[in-house]
Amino acid sequence: MRTELLSASAPGAIERAVDLLRRGELVAFPTDTVYGVGAPAFSPATVGKLFTAKIRPTSRPIALLLAPEDDLKRVAARVPAAAVRLGARFWPGGLTLILRRAADVSDAVTAGGETVGVRVPDHPVSLALIRRLGEPLAATSANLSGGQSPLTAESVLAQLDGRIALVLDGGRCPGGVESTVLDLTTDPPTIRRIGAVSKAALEEVLGRGIDG
Repeated sequence: MRTELLSASAPGAIERAVDLLRRGELVAFPTDTVYGVGAPAFSPATVGKLFTAKIRPTSRPIALLLAPEDDLKRVAARVPAAAVRLGARFWPGGLTLILRRAADVSDAVTAGGETVGVRVPDHPVSLALIRRLGEPLAATSANLSGGQSPLTAESVLAQLDGRIALVLDGGRCPGGVESTVLDLTTDPPTIRRIGAVSKAALEEVLGRGIDG
């Protein structure tokens, strides 16, 4: 089976992608950094296909892409005030927050851990897809594990053709800096990866120092 390639701006493209996702298939799409490949967050069997398609170790958790920010309440056991403030300032955009996972978030997403990484992407195709699906997407870069992160739909096909159902072609992604990852389950919060959002900017919003 070859992977379908469809322009994200074509009539019915988002609906086609959502239909495939709901049927348990994997779909790749552009984000504000690179192309991602995703599965419905609350479908453990489909999330499991991400590991097979990418040849990805199951010990590595997968982040969730949200839209709108209210999805936080569905995936986090508790939404701390700090997450609300940071989301209001930096979402959509390059900040991933680590929170305690809600009971409905499966081990397939968290690799058996008790936390989950969440972000709101700053890309119209990603946001349209998540909103139309009606739930967050478990998403990772649309490449074979260890391969180059793809910036174009053609680059996705070069690695995942036949391994996923559909690529939504939204043009070239900007690439560049990864998201900053901030762990809000520690006190003080801890930067796990520095990226698009600086430590100083985070501390300004939180009104306190952070580690990392």
